[in-house]
Amino acid sequence: MTDRSEDQPADPGPEPTVGGAKVAAPSSTEALRVAGARGAKALLSAYSGEHGIYGVVLVTALIGAEIEAPTDLDVIWFVAGTVGVFWLAHIYAAVVASRSRRPVPPLHEGIRDGVRHSGGMALAMLIPVFLLATGTWGVLDEWTAYFLALGSGVVILGLIGFLNARRNGATWPWRVLGVLATTLLGLLVIGLSILVH
Repeated sequence: MTDRSEDQPADPGPEPTVGGAKVAAPSSTEALRVAGARGAKALLSAYSGEHGIYGVVLVTALIGAEIEAPTDLDVIWFVAGTVGVFWLAHIYAAVVASRSRRPVPPLHEGIRDGVRHSGGMALAMLIPVFLLATGTWGVLDEWTAYFLALGSGVVILGLIGFLNARRNGATWPWRVLGVLATTLLGLLVIGLSILVH
């Protein structure tokens, strides 16, 4: 005798309701859209945080200081190495500072917090390094890739200024002013950093 229960479709359970009314379950497309929006928000938060902005300025200054480098690959190694050292230094500082809190958190929490807070610094080099890589791969001329990478930092700073102004509910004139202020101040700091390096 065969078990007919295998032929029956599985019971999906009760349909979701709100106030007694049936609600359609979210589709996979909707779930992907929500996940994408969350990812974009997390990325923006990482870039517009203190460490992300510092990272953009640092990376742009390092690229500007390496204008005499023989190839874009040399610039990539210099930027990645320097940012890597600074990133580790920030994690180290976060771990040491966490030892002064009471109660003292476990070591892994100090490391995790340091990595999370300084993550924007590592993210800041992804776009410029990718643009530099297009020169090493032969997709673009090396000088074109170099100046695109250099300019990307300025564009990112301007975009951060615009998005912060929009997020704060500023009107269009103030958003434009936010872009100008963020970009010009960023250029000033980048120029000073290039002189120091």
